[in-house]
Amino acid sequence: MAEDMEFFDFGTLFFLIAAVVIFFQLRNVLGRRTGNERPPFDPYTAARTGDKDAAQKSENVVSLPRKRGPADNDDAYAAIDAVAKPDTDLNRGLRAIKDADASFEPKSFVDGAKMAYEMIVMAYADGDRKTLKNLLSREVYDGFVAAISDREARSEKIQSSFVGIDKADIVAAEVKNGEAHITLRIISELISATRDKAGEVIDGDPETVAEVKDVWTFARDARSRDPNWKLVATEEEE
Repeated sequence: MAEDMEFFDFGTLFFLIAAVVIFFQLRNVLGRRTGNERPPFDPYTAARTGDKDAAQKSENVVSLPRKRGPADNDDAYAAIDAVAKPDTDLNRGLRAIKDADASFEPKSFVDGAKMAYEMIVMAYADGDRKTLKNLLSREVYDGFVAAISDREARSEKIQSSFVGIDKADIVAAEVKNGEAHITLRIISELISATRDKAGEVIDGDPETVAEVKDVWTFARDARSRDPNWKLVATEEEE
């Protein structure tokens, strides 16, 4: 019995020491509560409780658009002021387009219009109705197609080579009923000749570069997601 009691006392003491050691190890690893611990982060209540760190993290995830101040407006109109003198009808018209469509940039528009001009001129010469349909308003398209059909009925063909555009300037701009209109004065160089059924030149000169001056107006619905502009009016400058 005495030996059993010795074993029992020794075993009890061993487990007691082990429990104390484990307790101190756990406290070193997990730490002790002091009453100043930060509560668990709740993304849904962070904004309401004024947690600055949480607010900054939320801002990094979703950035909402902010109302432009005066300085921002100046920057937004800088590109417009560079192509149109401030306090002019042209400048006000371009600003109105910018207000209706924040993505509008005059230089980008002119670059695109120059590409469209070449495509339209060459598509008309080639009788390419499909290309014209994508670039012209319905009214202008009908006029172009009528001219192409008349030419084809007479078995005439246009031999044309586009040399380039010397100048393209915005001369007018406005927003009418939510639709943006921009008018360009374009000076281009073109080699063009019209041949009859027998192949004889009846108009133009296949060997001469001619200067062509056009006044074209492009338009698009500023409220639409469709970014494409279409030719809505043409005029040949004398």
